[in-house]
Amino acid sequence: MRFLHSWRRRVPRTSLSVRIFLAVFGTGILVSALVGMATHWNFSREFLGYLNDVAAERMAYVGPRLERAYAEHGSWDFLREEPRRWFHLLRPVAGEELPADVDPLQGVPPTSDLTGASVRLGVVDSQNQWVAGFRYQVPGMQRLPVQVNGRTVGWLVLAPFQSVTEGGAVRFGRRQAQASLLIAGVAGVLAALIAWWVSRRLLAPVRRVAAATHRLAAGAYDTRVEVDSPDEVGQLAQDFNALANTLARHEALRRDFLADVSHELRTPLAVLSGEVDALVDGIRPVTPQALASLRGEVERLGELVNDLNELALSDAGALSYRMAPVALADFLERRVAEHHWHFEQHGLDLRLLPLPAGAEAWRVQGDEGRLQQLLDNLLANSYRYTDAPGRVEVSLEARSDVLWVEIHDSPPGVPEEALSRLFERLFRVEGSRSRGTGGAGLGLSICRNIALAHGGQIEALPSPLGGVCVRLSLPRLPHPPHPPRVASTSEVP
Repeated sequence: MRFLHSWRRRVPRTSLSVRIFLAVFGTGILVSALVGMATHWNFSREFLGYLNDVAAERMAYVGPRLERAYAEHGSWDFLREEPRRWFHLLRPVAGEELPADVDPLQGVPPTSDLTGASVRLGVVDSQNQWVAGFRYQVPGMQRLPVQVNGRTVGWLVLAPFQSVTEGGAVRFGRRQAQASLLIAGVAGVLAALIAWWVSRRLLAPVRRVAAATHRLAAGAYDTRVEVDSPDEVGQLAQDFNALANTLARHEALRRDFLADVSHELRTPLAVLSGEVDALVDGIRPVTPQALASLRGEVERLGELVNDLNELALSDAGALSYRMAPVALADFLERRVAEHHWHFEQHGLDLRLLPLPAGAEAWRVQGDEGRLQQLLDNLLANSYRYTDAPGRVEVSLEARSDVLWVEIHDSPPGVPEEALSRLFERLFRVEGSRSRGTGGAGLGLSICRNIALAHGGQIEALPSPLGGVCVRLSLPRLPHPPHPPRVASTSEVP
C-alpha cells in the first residue's frame, strides 16, 4: 500500500484534457477492436455454415441429374471411362428440362462456384467404392442416395467446409479482413478527432472557471466568468459568479467592520487619553465630575467589548440556550412594564396593544433570558432613536403557525433602502438617527442571531407611526392537549 502511494506521488499528473482525450480515444479503439473480433468470429462460424448450405443446394441439384445419367447408361462405367462427364453433370446446361418433382426456383444452383462445392462433391457406388469427384472419406460428409427404379445404386457425397482455404472463399475472407482493418482505422481516426474536440472545445469553459478560481483565491474578488451556455458548465459559471459576489460583499463588510470597530475604539480611547493627560499635567483638577467623565468612557469601552464578544459568540453559535416553552403574551407584558418608566423619562409613551383572544395560550420554544436580551435591545433601540415626544407600540398576533411580535415607533424614520441593512453589524443610519445618540451598532446584529437561533426571522419595515417597525417572527408551539378530567370522590357513586 505504501509503495502504491509513493508510486502515485512520483507519477506526474496529467491534465484533464489529456485524460479525457485518452479516455475517449481508448474507448473508440476498444469498440473498434471488439467489432473486429465479433466480425471475425461471425465470419469463422456463420459464414462457413453458409458456405456448406450453399454447397448442399448444389448437391440437391446434381443428385437428380446423376440419377438420370445412371438410368441412361445402366452403370457407373460412363464416369469411370470418361471423367469429364462428371464435370458436365456439375454445371447447369442451358435449356435442360428438369424433372416434374424439382422446383425450378430451387433446383438450379448459382452459376458461380465460389463455395468450392464442385471440388468437394464425389460419387461412390453401392459398395462404397469411389467412382468420380472427391476421392477421400472424411468425417462429417453429407451423403445423398442415388436411386434408380427404387434401388440405391450409389451415393453422392459432399465433404464439409472445415476452414476458409479454398479459392474464392479465401479471397472473400481477405476482403473481409481488409474491410475490418479499414473500418478500424477510420474509427480510430474519428475517435481521435472526437476526443480532441471534446478535450479542447467542451473543456474550454472549465479551464476559464479554473483560471478565474485561481485569481479569486489570490484576492481578485472582482473576477467574473462569462456564462455562454445553459448546461452544467454554464450553471458552474453562474455559481462561481454568485460565489465571487458573496466573497466580494463579505470582504467589503469585513473592511467596513474593522474600520468601524477601530473608530469606535479610538474615540473613547482618545477621550480617555486626553482626560488623563489633563489630570496628570494639572490642567484639569481631579474632581468628581472629571472622574465621572472618565468612568463614562470606560463604561462605553466595556459595552463595546461586551457587544463584540456577544456578536462573536452568536455568529459562532456558541451562545448557550436553554430551550423551554415560553408564554409570549405574559413575557411581553412583563418586559413592557419593566421599560415603561425608562421610556417616560425620555418623553416617550410605551404601550402594549390589546392582545387577541386566546393569546394567553400562545407559546414558543425558546430561552427566556436570550429572548429578554433580544427584546431589551429592540426597545433600547426605539427609545434611543425616537424623538420626544413620541410613541412606541408593541403588538402580538398569530399568523398560522408563526407568532409576530412587532415594535412600532414614531419619527424619525429610516430610508427604505437602508431598512434591509439595519441588522448588519456596525451599520447605522446617518442623519435623523445619528451617531450622537449612542450605541455601537451591534445590538441589532445580536438580535438577528438570537432570532435565527430560535428558528425565527427578524426584519425592519416602515411603520404607520412614521418611524420603523421591527417584526420578530417565531415558530408557534401547538396547543397542548387538555388533560383528562379526573372525577372527585364526591362524584363517585
